[in-house]
Amino acid sequence: MTRPAAPGDVPSVDEVEAAAYTLATDTPEADGTLEWAKTTLVVVHVRSGTTTGLGYTYGAPETAAYVRGHLAPVVTARSAWDVPGANEAMTRAVRNDGRPGLVAGAISAVDIALWDLKARLLGVPLTQLLGRARPQVPVYGSGGFTTYDDRRQERQLRHWVEEQGIPRVKIKIGESWGHAEHRDRDRVAKARASIGDAAELYVDANGGYTVKQAVRVARFLDDHDVRWFEEPVSSDDLDGLNRVGSATAVDVAAGEYGYTLAYFGHMLRAGAVDCLQADATRCGGLTVWLRAAALAEAFGLDISGHCAPHAHAAAAAAVPNLRHLEWFHDHVRLESRWFDGTLDPEGGHISPGADGSPGHGLTLRSADAEPHRTA
Repeated sequence: MTRPAAPGDVPSVDEVEAAAYTLATDTPEADGTLEWAKTTLVVVHVRSGTTTGLGYTYGAPETAAYVRGHLAPVVTARSAWDVPGANEAMTRAVRNDGRPGLVAGAISAVDIALWDLKARLLGVPLTQLLGRARPQVPVYGSGGFTTYDDRRQERQLRHWVEEQGIPRVKIKIGESWGHAEHRDRDRVAKARASIGDAAELYVDANGGYTVKQAVRVARFLDDHDVRWFEEPVSSDDLDGLNRVGSATAVDVAAGEYGYTLAYFGHMLRAGAVDCLQADATRCGGLTVWLRAAALAEAFGLDISGHCAPHAHAAAAAAVPNLRHLEWFHDHVRLESRWFDGTLDPEGGHISPGADGSPGHGLTLRSADAEPHRTA
């Protein structure tokens, strides 16, 4: 519900609520280093008077309890205008709880909800509040899990490229911590055959390779015109990322596990990536994601939004050095199922704020989500 604030109003945050909803994947999924069969969406609502903002993250159901028990008291009664101030207050309050991981996801969800609330109080799209550097945001189709057989992989890739017109797609490699390199190569070759020469092909090893193995695989990727090699080695191995990037023409990307701005600073100073990834549902919300984008720009690099595309959309439109957003299969499936106001990637881009809806435009379909509530 939205009520534009009257001139001179200083609305406060009256209430913070959180809930977690878990949905089984449509088939068992895995990447190079992890297997999973369900995905949990943690939704935060912040209310000021009769206006409510929505934010979310992906992670453990316990994230919702942390928001209710630890962050709600920090944010409640603060000015709804001062989102960076609330973000800083949350960051200081969690010092002894450990900022990375679950706690960072909780802060991120509250921060996104606060930005949505502020825009709704003003009665404007979030793109208008943040400013718009571009009317459209490019996306890439992301899935291609290592558990897929050839037919399922081809069907997914063709759906993105041929049916939705998305000209860039990504599959997972590095299967079994790099112990299925032959199958990785076979799947890359088949992916290229499925999408043809015109579409861009990306791969993500999720840190499954050793440095020299990643260099060896990168030569094969270059032969198949792969443009993006995500986490060829662990994102904690900045020297290793640098060595892989120096040995290949394929762009090396990483950063999705950045929970603080300092993390991105270390990665950029090390020359570890050709494109910085950051996840607004992990790094501290839109407040910190925008700062990470500015850091990347200062180093002459693009930024790419990791997963949760609807959470990133408005901020992505606000930065001049955006490369794209990840149209991730699991998250798109949940967001389309449980939110009204989702966006259409037809033609390979989305247009946040185009319909004039206040905030980011998302509302939770509670009747659909509630049967899946886990916290």
